[in-house]
Amino acid sequence: MGSTVLSLRIDGELLDRVRQHAARSGMSVQDYVVRTLIREDFDERFSAAVDETERFYGLT
Repeated sequence: MGSTVLSLRIDGELLDRVRQHAARSGMSVQDYVVRTLIREDFDERFSAAVDETERFYGLT
């Protein structure tokens, strides 16, 4: 299996929060994000976040 680059543009405040969480875990930001994405419950958490966003903003 090969690898692919994922580039994200995120708000500075959010990046600071991610940096803080990563530092508490003793990880780099990149490792922290990858670990979060490969968590077993990521699909369920992502789906719940999408549902909540759609309820807040309405369906697009």
